[in-house]
Amino acid sequence: MCINSAPSNSVSQKHPYNSHNIRLIPTLNRWRRLNKKKKKKMAKMGIEKTNEMEMKNLKLFMENQSIIKENERLRNKALLLHQENLTLLAQLQHNFSINN
Repeated sequence: MCINSAPSNSVSQKHPYNSHNIRLIPTLNRWRRLNKKKKKKMAKMGIEKTNEMEMKNLKLFMENQSIIKENERLRNKALLLHQENLTLLAQLQHNFSINN
């Protein structure tokens, strides 16, 4: 046997694609292609989800603003009613003290 000669089974070691790996290449390519499509779809859905979330956020913000305005209006009305109540109570106490 020569010094530079290699055993017959070393051919598969020199070549990175043995018969098993060659059969996997189409599967890997298909997997990569599907994975790329899935990533694009997810990115598109992410944009759609972002727009959807922004719209929901805007609607909630507007609703919140109207609730804050309504709350302020009701607070002012309650303050006026409280002042009126104090005035009527003072008049009642004044009338009651005069009658006694």
